[in-house]
Amino acid sequence: MKTVSPSSDCPSRHLMPVTERPADIFVRGQGAWLWDGEGRRHLDWLQGWAVNALGHCPPQLSRALQVQAETLLTPSPALYNLPSLQLAQRLCALSGMQQAWFGSTGAEANEGAIKLARKWGRARRAGAWEIITFDNAFHGRNLATMAASGKPGWDAMFTPAMPGFAKARFNDLDAVRALIGERTVAVMLEPVQGEAGVRPADPQFLRQLRALCDAHGLLLIFDEVQTGCGRLGRMFGFEHYGVRPDIVTLGKGLGGGVPISAVLAADHACVFEPGDQGGTYAGNPLMAAASLAVLDVLAEPDFLAGVREQGARLGDGLRALSRRHGLGEVRGAGLLWALEMGTDLAPEVVRQARGRGLLINAARPHCLRFMPRLNGDAQEIDTGLALLDGALGAVLKSAARGASAVN
Repeated sequence: MKTVSPSSDCPSRHLMPVTERPADIFVRGQGAWLWDGEGRRHLDWLQGWAVNALGHCPPQLSRALQVQAETLLTPSPALYNLPSLQLAQRLCALSGMQQAWFGSTGAEANEGAIKLARKWGRARRAGAWEIITFDNAFHGRNLATMAASGKPGWDAMFTPAMPGFAKARFNDLDAVRALIGERTVAVMLEPVQGEAGVRPADPQFLRQLRALCDAHGLLLIFDEVQTGCGRLGRMFGFEHYGVRPDIVTLGKGLGGGVPISAVLAADHACVFEPGDQGGTYAGNPLMAAASLAVLDVLAEPDFLAGVREQGARLGDGLRALSRRHGLGEVRGAGLLWALEMGTDLAPEVVRQARGRGLLINAARPHCLRFMPRLNGDAQEIDTGLALLDGALGAVLKSAARGASAVN
């Protein structure tokens, strides 16, 4: 498939080239499907990087946006509005937290959590401000969250990096314990490292990490921007582990396709005061109303059970493909899955799959990631697996021919 190369006659030359994109221009979406400008239909297992919880243009979300757009858009973050109050109440009831702050992106929420932890450290822990994070973590693309992330090479991209983030090995409690000092205020992690290739935390590690934080008087922060709001088959990822964090961040699926994120905090961690945190669009009623509509669907009886059922079907299908093609580990839960290729062929599989009408992601050169909508059905899963099977077969056959030619 062609990729866009900005030239004088190409509309894309007006967009900063911050990511590689295929040449296709997508013009319409409905449910599990996207259509490009040539009329080709694509089964979308990206869904905006796990953003479109209910697929493209779900009617519940469209109706909520229309009604709210005709009622009140943005009064001011300095004034209360009803949808944001209702959303805060709903999320606190669902999560067991006591207070919420709303932003627009996951990175914004994670930076808000960092600020909240540092404020807590100043007020409750003698000025402590360092946060322990993890190798291969991904927390966002602003300067603070890039410094908190452990993505290889990011520490050198926009130097000098923001200080205050010590990196531990994921799933290694001794590595965390060794970094705790007088300046440590919190430990921050994803319960499943999505950008690293859907790498889950070990349940025992998270339970021991909770106990370690309690023993040292530290906050435990869960970045659930990708794993929250039903993506793992529970409303929140931490429910899989039986571990409750002090602060949890949400984004992506929270809006079902519109920009909203949240910081939720337990009562003892709620130390923000007027002037500490803000944002022009923080808690605007349009996005809050959209989020309420999404949560209404996620909270329907048996909805999350359906996510787990279709997730099991996808996981079983990926394991079957891995055996058939001689590939590697399959990891995931709910509708967030990864397939290890064993070689750096994942980008080529992404291209082949797109040519066959399936949109997927290479989380790493050796690893494919899959994020279907949460309200899909067995037919969508089976269709996607068949398309993926064809793409894998074509890429692996070509690679084998190339290896034979070299030898």
